[in-house]
Amino acid sequence: MHDVVKQLSKIGIVPVIKIEDPADAAPLAKALIAGGLPCAEVTFRTACAKEAIAIMVKEFPEIIVGAGTVLTKAQVDDAIEAGAKFIVSPGFNPEIVKYCQEKNCPIVPGINNPSGIEAALELGLDTVKFFPAEQSGGIAMIKAMSAPYGKVSFMPTGGIGPANVNDYLAFSKIACCGGSWMVKPEMIAAGDFDGITKLVREAVDVMLGFKFKHIGINPSGDTAANASETLKNYFSFEPKVGSKSIFASPEFEMMNEKGPGTNGHIAIQTNNVDRAVYHLERRGVKFDYSTATYDDKGNMKFIYLSDEINGFAYHLVK
Repeated sequence: MHDVVKQLSKIGIVPVIKIEDPADAAPLAKALIAGGLPCAEVTFRTACAKEAIAIMVKEFPEIIVGAGTVLTKAQVDDAIEAGAKFIVSPGFNPEIVKYCQEKNCPIVPGINNPSGIEAALELGLDTVKFFPAEQSGGIAMIKAMSAPYGKVSFMPTGGIGPANVNDYLAFSKIACCGGSWMVKPEMIAAGDFDGITKLVREAVDVMLGFKFKHIGINPSGDTAANASETLKNYFSFEPKVGSKSIFASPEFEMMNEKGPGTNGHIAIQTNNVDRAVYHLERRGVKFDYSTATYDDKGNMKFIYLSDEINGFAYHLVK
């Protein structure tokens, strides 16, 4: 997987943008960054795509801007000259792929069948765009195709929105998803960049899926066993005994000895801990990396925030 694709994978969602007026490029980039998605695929469906990419890259160098709907070598040249960091095409054209490779510019070509995957593999690619995603069978089709092509990752685009984005991102072979629901053309035309920022933030929150998991309470007199037994007597919560604590219920963890946090800790569940850390750090959250744990594939599955909130430590868990 190319380094640029790895960066996009951390972000999770790539806004697919059609810009009609170059004057919208800078405020749109600002809105994307403010909302939490510092990336964009600017489609070559309008005459000002090259100019829009150049403006975004110049005004906001931190944003990862790519060129989409690239069909010709001339468009490849325009995209690279404008500062595009990656190129996306709706279909698989070997000549365009080879040309991008000659230019050392990563390309993610569109496919929706096994033959397309094999053509991509033949040219040394390991990430492809699955397009049009929903119309081509959606995540079920991707899972079916992934079985014989275990090293290929996908960037599905087409028909993806808040209702199904996590169906895709939950599958380990999905690098990221392309979508346009948070950058509606009518909102861009109306200059509603505050509204776009709000939709982008909502898209990030939907993707991360934050929700309360459990509270862990440090001992303050009663032992964990006594506390959990009392809760059982009062509320019929059946305790589950562990090595360091007793879960009086799935939501109440009674610690055997003082753990992180003055009063205890609160666990927040998320769909992807690595992505959650990336996005929360962008929001100013600090993490204690010494507490991080990982699965056998190197994916983070647990980490504590550095700071307490109202006497409680907080940790993320998948």
